[in-house]
Amino acid sequence: MLVWFKRISAVLLLLLLIAATAAGFYIYRTFPALDGELRVAGLRGPVSVARDAADVTHIKAQSPRDTWFALGYVHAQERGWQLEFNRRVMHGELSEVFGPATLETDKLLRTLGVVRAAERQWQNLPAEGRDAMQAYSDGINAFYEGSSQALPPEFHIVGVKPGGVSGKAWSPVDSVAWSLMMALDLGGNWGTEFARLSAARLLKPAELQQLFPPYPGEQPASKVDLAKLYAGLGVYRADLPDATKKIANNAHKSGAGWLFDDESLPLHMASLASGINDWALALGDVEGKGSNNWVVAGSRTSTGKPLLANDPHLGLSAPAIWYFARLQAPADKMAGNAGTPALDVIGATLPGLPFVVMGHTGKVAWGFTNTAPDVQDLYLEQINPANAQQYRIPGTGGANAEMAWEDFKVRSETIRVKGQPDVVLNVRESRHGPVLSDVQKSHADLLDIRKYVVALRWSALDADNQTVLAGLRANRAQSVQELIAAFAAYHSPMQNVVTADVFGRTGFKAVGKVPLRKPDNDILGTAPSPGWESRYEWAGWVPYAQTPEAASSAIEAKGWLSTANQRITPADYPFFIGQDWTVPYRYNRIEQLLAATPSHTMESMQKIQGDQLSAATVRLLPFLQKTLSQPSGHALAEAVRRKMEGFDGTMRADHAAPLVFAAWADELTRGIVGAKLGEPAFKAIYGKRHFRSALEDILERNDTAWCGAAGCAAPSAAAVDRALDRLQTAYGKDVETWTWGRAHPALSIHKPFGNVPWLARFFDVRVPTGGDIFTVNVGQYWDAGDAMPFANRQAASLRAIYDLADLENSRFIYQTGQSGLVFSGRYRDMKDHWAAVQHRPLQMNPPAFVHRLALQP
Repeated sequence: MLVWFKRISAVLLLLLLIAATAAGFYIYRTFPALDGELRVAGLRGPVSVARDAADVTHIKAQSPRDTWFALGYVHAQERGWQLEFNRRVMHGELSEVFGPATLETDKLLRTLGVVRAAERQWQNLPAEGRDAMQAYSDGINAFYEGSSQALPPEFHIVGVKPGGVSGKAWSPVDSVAWSLMMALDLGGNWGTEFARLSAARLLKPAELQQLFPPYPGEQPASKVDLAKLYAGLGVYRADLPDATKKIANNAHKSGAGWLFDDESLPLHMASLASGINDWALALGDVEGKGSNNWVVAGSRTSTGKPLLANDPHLGLSAPAIWYFARLQAPADKMAGNAGTPALDVIGATLPGLPFVVMGHTGKVAWGFTNTAPDVQDLYLEQINPANAQQYRIPGTGGANAEMAWEDFKVRSETIRVKGQPDVVLNVRESRHGPVLSDVQKSHADLLDIRKYVVALRWSALDADNQTVLAGLRANRAQSVQELIAAFAAYHSPMQNVVTADVFGRTGFKAVGKVPLRKPDNDILGTAPSPGWESRYEWAGWVPYAQTPEAASSAIEAKGWLSTANQRITPADYPFFIGQDWTVPYRYNRIEQLLAATPSHTMESMQKIQGDQLSAATVRLLPFLQKTLSQPSGHALAEAVRRKMEGFDGTMRADHAAPLVFAAWADELTRGIVGAKLGEPAFKAIYGKRHFRSALEDILERNDTAWCGAAGCAAPSAAAVDRALDRLQTAYGKDVETWTWGRAHPALSIHKPFGNVPWLARFFDVRVPTGGDIFTVNVGQYWDAGDAMPFANRQAASLRAIYDLADLENSRFIYQTGQSGLVFSGRYRDMKDHWAAVQHRPLQMNPPAFVHRLALQP
């Protein structure tokens, strides 16, 4: 018996050793070749791919075409799963992998027609754009066709190959489509329009304006009584279905509860799909999707040359959205390209695109923030009672003329669904664009869709969108003037560009297309408009020469210029481009800090990027302090009151006071705004917007219409009790152990494994952070229905500082690492430095390279 036991043990040990060896060999094979030489079919000449000590990838080729090709190859090496997942999202092909759990997300993307629009735009691109997109996609496909590197584990876990059914990992049209996906993420406000439509059913006109207040110091752009308009048209369902409450309650739960009953889905697929569906649910909502950038003139720096800083705020993901690289090639000598300057640029690339999005060339640097103009309008399309395939259009006669009707355009989309028959989706389009209410359950649950549907007009889908061309041209600019000229081709999403060059010049320009609205348009795109009335049609575009800008002389006179998604149009600006700007807390704080230092340095730029004073917290803090000063029966009230002493609104990760404040503000919003709207309507829109401006005004005027007849003290006290109950349950009774950083880690979520706890432990990246949505060092949070309601889910996706006195002194950082391969030590090696607001050098000519790889034809 003992002999058999020893033999079995030996066999088991041998099997374990074999399994461990096989696993180790597989892990080793997933790592990219970083040194040596590779033969790559499709290259036309040798390419050097070197990685420096900061892990920036330097690509040097003998032609721009081979540089773009090599960047595609490197992106496939390092970010293969990221490319595949993003391709499936924009094509609406997730359900081939995840089954019915992602079907509604696929339907939405197919209805929006992102790839169809990209195909039209690809046809209109000039040769310089088509050549770059083609070369880049050729590089990606060459990697998969010729490399011995093993596929990342994501492919094996979900059981797919690059390119899916098509077999092509990437196409040039995919690159154009990915630029549209960035516009979709940053340029959307249809959710705000629909939120106004939804709230107008429940609130009086004054209350609606209070819930969605105008920009500080301004009047509402539209004075239309939306409740009266929509009620008069009869747009709402006579009664809300029971499903509305269920959908609202399940909107952020694990699984696909907002789409299906959890019981109808395999548990693992429901979990994998949850984060994807939450992302889709938030499309059309731009609140909190912002950035900071500023440029300081040489007159206010220690070197006499400009400094430029940028930190774009995007949803945190693992791997990160960015990949830092230098692209270098001599001037293009191909026929038709004579006179094209050499390519030499370094900065942040987006896997999926063949150029540096933000960074610097040898002589000019630039950075973006989101302008957030209104480039999306929802239109109510009235259905013909006699023919449901038609919708109303403007008539040719007077007020008493008969109604005119037009057929919807209809196309069929076939969606493959794992484990189930294909689903055929009939997509309707009006003259304005795709009918969203056919695929947005929230629309169908609110509207009487027998009488009205909602269509989307979105500028980014237009065939003249050549944003990718602007990105390519910017990579060759050698001065502020050349850079601004390069961005004349930029379309969507509109961005605030600050720029500076080594000659000492600075500049600011809002680049992109914004629609003109007619003088008699009284809704101005703030809410869904009647689609059959001509006054609500767009009337052209704001000319590029007249988009907001500032010349170098104006910046020099002040000493700096900053943007943080605040209103950028001056009081006398002749065009209306939107009203839903970000409240200017970050902007005001940046301006204060820039003004406070007479002579700025790289270190002062870095200090501003790390600032965590929340002016919004300072504004509401007296109300919390007053509440805590009152007698309370809560067991933790006294300990918490002591913790709050001396708190000045700085949202430090190692303090408890920011956590107490955040929990109170959240509970107070639920208790005041939630009570007014009712649970279903509140849950459907809270998290997509914070309602902090509304809460501030309500408390400051002690508004009994919102707080109740006794005033706002009672809901504030109740909110404190509920907040302390929540915090005690989550973090224990010892207030001394509470910290904001513990509750507010930066959570870079892997797609799709971030919603499967045992996988998330390996694939997600997290690190404790401070800040909130209103701090310069931003840390946006919202209740995602999980155990981390205060997790920092949207923050500085990168930080960069450029020194125009010596561009080799420039710096960068982001929150994960260059590698997208989970087994790599480079997958998360930047996170701690990012959290501490430290940087890595961004150098075109680093003192040494850590790795050198030669790609040969």
